[in-house]
Amino acid sequence: MAVPAPLKRVKDFEDLGFGMFVHWGLYSQLGVGEWTYWTHKRDMNEYKLLKDSFTAEDFSAEDMVLTAKRAGCKYITLTTRHHEGFSLYDTCGLNDFDAPHSPAGRDLIREFVDACNKHGIVPFFYHTTLDWYNPDFNNDFDSYLEYLRKSVEILCKNYGKIGGLWFDGNWSKKDADWKEDALYATIRKYQPDAIIVNNTGLEARGKVGNPEIDSVTFEQGRPTPMDREGMEKYIAAEMCCTLNNHWGIGYRDFDYKSPSALIENLCACRRVGANYLLNIGPTAQGGVHPFQRELMAIIGDWMELFGEAIYRGRPHASKCSYEKNFVLKSEDALYFFMHDLCQRGDANVTVGGEFQPDSAFFGIEEQIESVEWMDNGEKLEFVQKDGVFSFDATGYPYGTNTCVRVAKAKIKK
Repeated sequence: MAVPAPLKRVKDFEDLGFGMFVHWGLYSQLGVGEWTYWTHKRDMNEYKLLKDSFTAEDFSAEDMVLTAKRAGCKYITLTTRHHEGFSLYDTCGLNDFDAPHSPAGRDLIREFVDACNKHGIVPFFYHTTLDWYNPDFNNDFDSYLEYLRKSVEILCKNYGKIGGLWFDGNWSKKDADWKEDALYATIRKYQPDAIIVNNTGLEARGKVGNPEIDSVTFEQGRPTPMDREGMEKYIAAEMCCTLNNHWGIGYRDFDYKSPSALIENLCACRRVGANYLLNIGPTAQGGVHPFQRELMAIIGDWMELFGEAIYRGRPHASKCSYEKNFVLKSEDALYFFMHDLCQRGDANVTVGGEFQPDSAFFGIEEQIESVEWMDNGEKLEFVQKDGVFSFDATGYPYGTNTCVRVAKAKIKK
C-alpha cells in the first residue's frame, strides 16, 4: 500500500524539526508544577486569586524567543490557556480571567507573536480543551464547547498567520462529543495553513484522531516510527518532552535531564521522522530560568555543529551493527549519527576511551563519494561493497565530546 504525499503545511512542519514548548500560567507562582490545582486538591475560589498577583513583570517575549533561537529551535508552542482556565491573551469579553484583566495589563500573546515574527520563529498556540475554572465544563458542556470555539476563533483572527494550534484535554472526557469538526472548521476558515494537533497524552501515544489532525503526539520517552501505508492523509509526528519531570516550573525540582540525554532524545526523534518539542517552565512572572536557559544553549551549541542533519535529514531504511547508530538522508547526502565514541588521547588522562562501537551499516544503496565529520571537517576513510558501508569513525579529539557525532557522506550524482 502506498504512503500518501504530505500536504505542504505538513512538510513545512516536519522541516522545522525542533521546537520549544513553554508552560507558563498562574500555577507558575506556586512553583510546584502546572497540575497543582488538581494534584494538590486546591479550592478554585482561592486558586483564582493568583490572578491578582500575576504581574508578568519578568516576561520578555523577545528574550523567550531568543532563548529558543539560540537553541536551534524553529518554532515555539506557548500555553495561551492551560487547564486552570486563565488566558494569556485578550479574551475579548468572553470573561475577565485573562492577562489584560490582571495586574499584568497586557496581551502577552500579542507580544509573543510579534517577537516570533521579528526573529523568524514560527508561533504555535497551545490551548487547553479541559477547563477547571469554567463551570460549564461540567454543568453545560455544549455551552462550554461554544466558549472554547469562540476562544480559538479569537486566536485565529487577531494575531496574524500562526504555525498551528496544539490542543490538550480531550482525554478528560473520553466518551464525550467534543464537536471537533466545528472547532477545526473555525481554524481552517481563518488559518487554512495551520497545523492542527490534539494531544493524545501518555495513554494513547501516536494515536491518530480526527481527519483534520496534521500530527500525532508522543508525550515523554521516545517516539516510535509511524506506519503511514494506506493512510488517507500523510500525518506528521511530534514528541513533547520536559527538561525535568513536569511541565511548569518547580522551584524544588532539581532533577534536570543532562545535556547528553536531551541531545540523544532530539536525535532519536529525528531518527523516526518526528519533531522534538522540548519544554521550558518560566518563573512566576515569566522570566526564563537561568539553568533552563543554559541547558537550551548547550543544545544550541550542538545544533550549530550538526543542525543541518536535524533539519534536512529524513529517516533511512539502513541498519547499523551498533543499534544506537543510524542514518538520515537528504537529497544529496547521508548523515551518520554515531553514539558512544571514545575520546582519543593518552590512556592516563582520558576517561572511557577503551570502547569503540562498530560502524558497519547495512542497506546503504547510495554510492558514496566522500565522508567527513561535520564538526571539524576531518576526512574519513570508508569502504562500500554489496550494500555494506563502513567508515573509520575516529574518536573525539581530546577535550571534546558532542554526545552524538554526525558524519556527512556526499552522494555521487
